[in-house]
Amino acid sequence: MNKWSRRAFVGTGIVAGGALIVGVGIRPGHRTPNLAPLVQGEGETLISAWVKIAADNSITTIIPHSEMGQGIHTSLAMMLADELDADWQTVNIMEAPAHEDYANYALGKGYILGDIKIPDALVPTIDGAFLKIAQTMSLQITGGSSSIRATGVHGMRVAGAAARQILMEAASDTWQVPVSELDTENSHILHKTSNRSAPYSDFAQTAAQLTPPSAPVLKNVKDYKIMGTSVQRLDIPEKVDGSAVFGIDAILPDMLHATVSASPVFGAQIESVDDSAARAMPGVKKVVRLENATSGLNSGVAVIADGFWQAKQALAAVQVTYSDTDSADANQDSLYSQFVAELDKAKIDGTTETDVKTGDVDQTFAQANKVFEAEYRVPYLAHACMEPLNCTAWMHDGICEVWTGCQNPLGFRDEIAHALELDSSSVVLHNAYLGGGFGRRAQSDYAVQAALLAQEVDVPVKLIWTREEDIRQDNYRQASISRFRAALGAQGEILAWENQFVEKHEPAEAPYTPYKTNSQYIHYSPSPSHVRWGPWRSVDHSLHGFFTESFMDEIAHTAGKDSFEFRRNALEPESRHRKVLELAARRANWTSPLPESWGRGISLQESFGSIVAQVVEIEIVEGKVRVDRVVCVVDAGFAISPDGLIAQMESGIIYGLTAALYGEISIEKGAVVQSNFHDYEMLRMDEAPKIETYIVNSGAAVGGAGEPGTPGIAPALTNAIFNATGTRIRSLPVKNFDLNFRVEETESVVS
Repeated sequence: MNKWSRRAFVGTGIVAGGALIVGVGIRPGHRTPNLAPLVQGEGETLISAWVKIAADNSITTIIPHSEMGQGIHTSLAMMLADELDADWQTVNIMEAPAHEDYANYALGKGYILGDIKIPDALVPTIDGAFLKIAQTMSLQITGGSSSIRATGVHGMRVAGAAARQILMEAASDTWQVPVSELDTENSHILHKTSNRSAPYSDFAQTAAQLTPPSAPVLKNVKDYKIMGTSVQRLDIPEKVDGSAVFGIDAILPDMLHATVSASPVFGAQIESVDDSAARAMPGVKKVVRLENATSGLNSGVAVIADGFWQAKQALAAVQVTYSDTDSADANQDSLYSQFVAELDKAKIDGTTETDVKTGDVDQTFAQANKVFEAEYRVPYLAHACMEPLNCTAWMHDGICEVWTGCQNPLGFRDEIAHALELDSSSVVLHNAYLGGGFGRRAQSDYAVQAALLAQEVDVPVKLIWTREEDIRQDNYRQASISRFRAALGAQGEILAWENQFVEKHEPAEAPYTPYKTNSQYIHYSPSPSHVRWGPWRSVDHSLHGFFTESFMDEIAHTAGKDSFEFRRNALEPESRHRKVLELAARRANWTSPLPESWGRGISLQESFGSIVAQVVEIEIVEGKVRVDRVVCVVDAGFAISPDGLIAQMESGIIYGLTAALYGEISIEKGAVVQSNFHDYEMLRMDEAPKIETYIVNSGAAVGGAGEPGTPGIAPALTNAIFNATGTRIRSLPVKNFDLNFRVEETESVVS
């Protein structure tokens, strides 16, 4: 599944014409007996799909998400354990197996239905419908900052409360007392009238025979004991002592190693291969041509050898020629020219896709006191996960067994099966920790390659991509151009807002703005290129955050207003957005003076259900920017794990700063120019700013954490640069600008 969206759910037929298609026949029923063989170990009892209890009364939460450093295994376990009244000190984690019975229906349910209240009688039917759809879509993905706000809210909390209820029913039957007289605490059932207490494990086998309720009573916030606290993450100790297992750590008897090099120009075909020199090198077992008959793969050549270094050296000796393609002459300038042409054409003939249209935009612009225009550009971006892409595959006994770290284990399983022409049940995937994902490890190309190579030998093969292959064969965040017009009133207020851009992906609301306007027109033009697209951290928010918040800053400057005050006055007085913005300004001491050559910038962005305001303080040193401090305020509704939310804000800020300062994938002769960290730079530890994060628990629906910290950092940075230097940066990355001199704002149009 290369693209996960609401459209995908609608296309499957679960939602049609705004109504749910439901029926008694699709209720999930009592699933535990069928699931137990997949996850139950010796001395353990699976009492529901997501909970098993051991004889020593320890509890294992089964989590249908990948752990890639975001701490989601711990946060989801907290949600389940709190509703279960579990003793947190005895809680363990198991990642759900890549099996269709563990397709993540709660993710789809939360994503589509959100906080819509479903009548209790319909919940089993709706759960069954979403389970069927999740299985059809091989849905077990981690992404979209959806784990807590969808799986956690609609899956883990419900599972914990349901498990608690059936344990109490089992105790009621065993002790012959009413359920209403029972209570739970620290993984024990309590009957205060008779002063009896027993561990959950005493009732686990009886509870496993019961069907967990689909709509149990959930706790109120005031009753939380674990949620809202900062417990130690369960994955940290083994990552500190080195015992944590990542995909690249897989070691199997007689294992060989492989690496691969694909066509520099996407879509080119192999014309000839001279591998004679490579085959004669020590340790080389086989040179394999990989044609792009499988979706998502570029044609290329792989070498299988005794070790990775031998494979890499031999691959360098292989001579490959590729066919010409229509994209062989494409370069960065020609791609931007294509975008410009699309925008100009759409403006002239009206061939544009509408996102938002309110009020009479044309009339408002015609009557405005002042009209301000600006254009912004962002480049392609790679993911550059720190752990190189890797996968180990072994064909044996009629199955393909796979070890990797990925963001969609069930989807990977099915895509590998398709490539090998096997039934999905003949692929067994073992998922491990991910050394970074950011959307890249939701793409299965590297795992499919490993499986294809495993067909060539009778022992396991570990495929490792070089950093050069990773940078040049990514699925990239799109490059884009965005044009804006704003009609301003006599007091500098925004009367009309127009935004036209190229290339729209997900989420649909990424270009939207929270600011008050009488008229608004947001529209776009598709402008596909040969450069492969893939979800990148915060997806379209990563570019529209820069576009919209840069433009807001420019409007404020044009209107002669303070950047913070201008935004504040454009927000509803009691809105969450305004409260977050005000707190950020207050914590950053917005009005305090700064030394010469220093600057301060601000941004506000809502994404994935969370609202984030950021203030950046920078210093210009010898024409370069040094980011000194970032103040971040986040309203995610309720922070399940405050430390976890803070860590995710910090992570998103660093990731976004890297892109804003350095990130740029450019195209020459149809191919990616960059190849490694010398020309696709990362933010280094000595460049990292001080980051202060403040949490607002507004009580709104729970929002995401993994991605909302990223979109606002680029505009806050470039707004700070303008504040310090007068240089207005309208195209990223910042490294392309000499900040020693003032740039006149010649690209803007004010009328």
